[in-house]
Amino acid sequence: MSRTDTDRPGTGRAEGIGTFTVRPLDPLADAELVHGWVTHPKAAFWLMGDAKLQDVEREYMAIAAHPHHDAFIGLHDGEPAFLIERYDPTEVELKGLYEAEPGDVGMHFLVAPTDTPLHGFTRAVITAVMDFLFADPSVRRVVVEPDVTNSAVQTLNKAVGFEVLREIAKPEKDALLSACTREQFEAATGGNDR
Repeated sequence: MSRTDTDRPGTGRAEGIGTFTVRPLDPLADAELVHGWVTHPKAAFWLMGDAKLQDVEREYMAIAAHPHHDAFIGLHDGEPAFLIERYDPTEVELKGLYEAEPGDVGMHFLVAPTDTPLHGFTRAVITAVMDFLFADPSVRRVVVEPDVTNSAVQTLNKAVGFEVLREIAKPEKDALLSACTREQFEAATGGNDR
């Protein structure tokens, strides 16, 4: 994963949902927005429920400065709607915890809380996130490590082709190490038919 590919915007359209685009997160300009998302009760698995605004700024400034980790704001019809973190799992999050393969990329995503949920939105978001990651031809497999108790994200992961590899112990949680190849994603989502 090179830093230059983070400057390429991701775009996509979900039938009946709208258009998704992706832009790099600005740690200072986006801090207040992201703070509201990561401290919301629905974001409990993000583990930042008690974070202050300055904590969010520091966290995303550190990510922006990290050579193997970056963050993006996902837009739905031009409005901020989700957060993506992309990382090299051999250097961040999973270093030493799994058997890496060439072309692996790690991912976290968070959908912004809303008072007006749109049916199918979160599944459209994870599909857009995966499209964004696989737009980089060097990415062969996406790996994730959701909390073992986060059944909602496990269901979403399965819907887009993730396969649970095994349970792993991380310092902050017990996680289900899961992976999705480009082929598994295309088979699960209909590939270019989306």
